[in-house]
Amino acid sequence: MYLGIDLGTSEVKVVLLNEDNRVVASAGVALTVSRPHPRWSEQDPAAWWQATCDAIDQLHASHPAQFAEVRAIGLSGQMHGAVTLDAQDRVLRPAILWNDMRAADECRELTERAPDLHAIAGNLAMPGFTAPKLLWLAKHEPNVFAQTATVLLPKDYLRLRLTGEKASDPSDAAGTLWLDVAKRDWSDELLAATNLSRAHMPRLVEGDAISGTVRNELKQRWGWTHEVIVAGGGGDNAASAIGIGATEPGDGFISLGTSGVLFVVNDRYRPNPASAVHAFCHALPGRWHQMSVILSAASCLRWLCKLVGTDEATLLPEVVALPTAALDHAPIFLPYLSGERTPHNDPFAQGIFHGLTHATDRAMLGYAVLEGVAFALMDGLDALHDAGTEVDTLSLMGGGARSPYWAQLIADILNTRLVTHHGGEAGGALGAARLGWLASGGVEAAICEKPPVRAEYLPSNARTEILARRLAQYRAIYRDGPGALR
Repeated sequence: MYLGIDLGTSEVKVVLLNEDNRVVASAGVALTVSRPHPRWSEQDPAAWWQATCDAIDQLHASHPAQFAEVRAIGLSGQMHGAVTLDAQDRVLRPAILWNDMRAADECRELTERAPDLHAIAGNLAMPGFTAPKLLWLAKHEPNVFAQTATVLLPKDYLRLRLTGEKASDPSDAAGTLWLDVAKRDWSDELLAATNLSRAHMPRLVEGDAISGTVRNELKQRWGWTHEVIVAGGGGDNAASAIGIGATEPGDGFISLGTSGVLFVVNDRYRPNPASAVHAFCHALPGRWHQMSVILSAASCLRWLCKLVGTDEATLLPEVVALPTAALDHAPIFLPYLSGERTPHNDPFAQGIFHGLTHATDRAMLGYAVLEGVAFALMDGLDALHDAGTEVDTLSLMGGGARSPYWAQLIADILNTRLVTHHGGEAGGALGAARLGWLASGGVEAAICEKPPVRAEYLPSNARTEILARRLAQYRAIYRDGPGALR
């Protein structure tokens, strides 16, 4: 048995994977995000650890026989977060998360300090990345910065608590702006630009390599009498790719979670920072990936439901019931509730409903949200096309993938075949468990198979012209302002 741990923004999820490559059990514990100031986003690492232990305890209690056979653990986690530790490995402040936008000024400062940043890191400096956060700390919380002996990414804090080891993997480290992504190693030049050095960084191991073993007191807690190894693991999207079987060049997926991700595997380092495309290491050796990211995806739908006093299970059938003619007159929605990454790299971008009338009801708002997120994904796909990446099929995963209506709308707008998979909901946790299995000696070709297809969505040309017109309006609102459409 193999245990996968995925530290998300809203939940810690753990799964048990058997040697038939089947998830036999899962558990999750919810997390909350603190927003003490506008554009801030933080979590307490202690809450991550407590939630992880609680979730593992659930599996231990519900499946004791299978749990006793765990031989390896893999880790997946939300990227870019900054966990600052002092010399005694004590957490100095709440972790600053991937969707925190406070460090916009520091991005400009970092770019000036490190003229080769784009070539080395393969990415633009964006507020969500880790390095600008440390420049912000040095400027605004100098006492914290002065005490910082180690900076860890979120999943790597869990590794420290599990094993006592400070380690990371290239796929997650690529999101810090401290990694030489082509070399899969820390960059002394980029670290120096934030007044840090390799001494502040964890050691690097590949995602399918052993990073340490579970501490004895935890083995006793969970009833393990044998050694349990912990794999390097991966950033959440790279681990999700392992779970969905996206391991070879051209494989790709869309993830509709809190954020929205379009991920395509490459056989070499292919940066294109000009279009705000991310070029990161994959969680397997010798592979990289390109990725476009929108900061708000399924979270937009949750936001709307809260706003109008309903839930997704109630709202989505109302959207599906809308007549086609009504869709052509729905408002246009820009999903920039937390700023935006690809393609705008604009932390100050804001969400907009444009075209409200007395006839607008909550179902039409719901459709506008689904369509607006799909338009944002189309912007990301165009950015990947500009970077030389072509895809003919994408897997669809994440909470938003549960809606066939939304899946078909995305296929229509992207003009791309989409498929969903049985077991795809396990996402990063499944990929993490597979990486643990690989670290314990498993064979990639056998382990990293694509799960069976659950459903297929082929693009339809029924509304091609109307969707193209609405996409052009969507883009004009951001580019020229709502007044441009009068």
